[in-house]
Amino acid sequence: MLTTMKPSMKTNKVLVAMSGGVDSSVAALLCREAGYACVGVTMRLRAPDGSDPSCCTTRDIEDARRVASALGIPHEVCDLAADFDREVISHFVAAYENGLTPNPCIDCNRRIKFDALMRYAEKMGCEYVATGHYARLGKTPEGIYTLKRAANLMKDQSYVLYSLTQQQLSHILFPLGGFTSKDQIRALAEARGLSVADKADSQDICFVPDGDYAAFIETYTGRPYPAGDFVDEDGKVLGRHKGLIRYTVGQRRGLGLSLPASLYVKSKDPAANTVTLAPEEHLYSASLIADDFSWCAGEPPASPLHITAKTRYNAKDTPAVAELLPGGRVRICFDTPVRAVTAGQAVVLYDGVLVLGGGTIVSAEPS
Repeated sequence: MLTTMKPSMKTNKVLVAMSGGVDSSVAALLCREAGYACVGVTMRLRAPDGSDPSCCTTRDIEDARRVASALGIPHEVCDLAADFDREVISHFVAAYENGLTPNPCIDCNRRIKFDALMRYAEKMGCEYVATGHYARLGKTPEGIYTLKRAANLMKDQSYVLYSLTQQQLSHILFPLGGFTSKDQIRALAEARGLSVADKADSQDICFVPDGDYAAFIETYTGRPYPAGDFVDEDGKVLGRHKGLIRYTVGQRRGLGLSLPASLYVKSKDPAANTVTLAPEEHLYSASLIADDFSWCAGEPPASPLHITAKTRYNAKDTPAVAELLPGGRVRICFDTPVRAVTAGQAVVLYDGVLVLGGGTIVSAEPS
């Protein structure tokens, strides 16, 4: 795993993104042991006023600083709070307000970690940015950089990394990609005496640690979101919902309705402020349309493509055919219908372990 991380002839200086967790700490350890000159950098993503305990806490920054000290590498804090608010949180809130279900981790990776951090690395004279993500890199005989699934498929994070460009892939290190279990990571941290060896993994969205997205959005915007009607597929009113931002496609629990049969959220209409409910069998889609597509190779391959597709982070791959459409959009036609395809989420395309690219789901087409 370390043999693939040899310093280049140009420079051996690496910026290691250190969140204060065990994964990024071991990434720093492995880079240092591979012979790189490391600089640990912790991103401050929220204002340090003590009012938001969700992420980038003082404890996290101090944990990262202690690990950096133990490894004998310098440590800095990079204040990206304004960027994070503008590029991630504001987009997250706007998406929910428009009836979408966004994935802020993708926005963060795309616009913060592998954009702002790379600019920061360049200013510091670092050739590479290393992170604790579980993914692997490669290079074709033609010189094309590739993104691959991690060896540990249970921890694989390639889904949220699909937007990496060729320029970025050529300056990234993923030291954890070859490990097959999280236990190996914790054992390494413990063996090297790192204080975060037993630190719990972060859960859910970093700025909404309790998972109550609606409460966060209401606090962030300072306004409530009005109640409206639950309706069936024919438009018949079934009851009242508590605000559009409280629901997502596929949801059954928490509707607060007493119905003769189980119904699920099928769609949301921000203009009418309605939530459409339907039987589970009506949630399946034969195909979808996605836009804002990013191809890892830099250009789209020839169409049609026989691939597998993931429509959610924890979803299983589904065999499908991808067809390029005018304007850069892509239609994905599934071999078997997929449940709860959700506008705003990402669809990521794979060829075995190889990530081909991905985009944002615009609409689902019924089976």
